Amino acid sequence: MALDTVVELKQATIAQNDHLVMKDVNMEVSKGEFVYLIGRVGSGKTSLIRTINAEIPLREGTGFVAGFDLGKIRRRQIPLLRRKLGIVFQDFQLLTDRSVYDNLAFVLRATGWKNKKEINHRIAEVLEKVGMGYKGYKMPNQLSGGEQQRVVIARALLNNPELILADEPTGNLDPETSDGIMAVLTEIRNSGRAVVMATHNYNLLKKYPSRTLKCEKERLTELEPSGEIDFDNLKE
Repeated sequence: MALDTVVELKQATIAQNDHLVMKDVNMEVSKGEFVYLIGRVGSGKTSLIRTINAEIPLREGTGFVAGFDLGKIRRRQIPLLRRKLGIVFQDFQLLTDRSVYDNLAFVLRATGWKNKKEINHRIAEVLEKVGMGYKGYKMPNQLSGGEQQRVVIARALLNNPELILADEPTGNLDPETSDGIMAVLTEIRNSGRAVVMATHNYNLLKKYPSRTLKCEKERLTELEPSGEIDFDNLKE
C-alpha cells in the first residue's frame, strides 16, 4: 500500500448478514482525491461506505483504510480508525437538544479531548472553515438544511481526518445550497484529504467533474473521465 493511499480494497466481498451486496471490489483512493460513488438505490453505495468505516465487516478479500487492516481489525481498534475518518450523513444526525457548539464539544470529549481552551479553539476553527463561524450558539432547529449540513461537515473535520466519507450529503438540499456544500468539500480535498461521496445528483457530476465509480450488478466499475460520461444512461 503506497504512502499516499488512504483506501485500498482488493477482491473484496461486501455483504450484510447473508446478503451479497458486491463482489470482487477493487478500489484505491489517495490523499487529495475526490471520488464519486454512483448507482441505483440498493446497488451498494452505502454498504461500501459502511465497510470502509468498519461498520460492516469485510467478508472476503483485503482492505486497508488509513493504515488499518479491515480483515484483521479488532473491535477496540474501530474507534481509532474512525478518528481518522469524517462521516457526513444526508440526514445530519445532529443532537437536537443541544447547540451547535455542544454538538461539536460532545464529539471532541468522546474522542479524548479534555482541555477546554483547546476544545473551544478547535470548534471555532472548524466552524470558520465551513462558513459557520458565528453560529455556534444556535440550536439545530434554528438552522437551514444547508447550515445544518455545514455543521455536519465541521463535525467530520474535528479530529483532522485523512478521509471524508459523504453519503448523499446534498440529497435533501436545493441546487444553490448543494453548490455551497460542494465548494466546502472541494476545499477539503484541496487541503490534502481524500473525499469519497455517494450521490444520485448527476448534475453535480457535470458541474464538478471528478473520478467516478459506479455500483451496478454486484460490481464496482470506474467510469470514463467525467467529461465523457453518458449521463442519459445513468438515470434511475
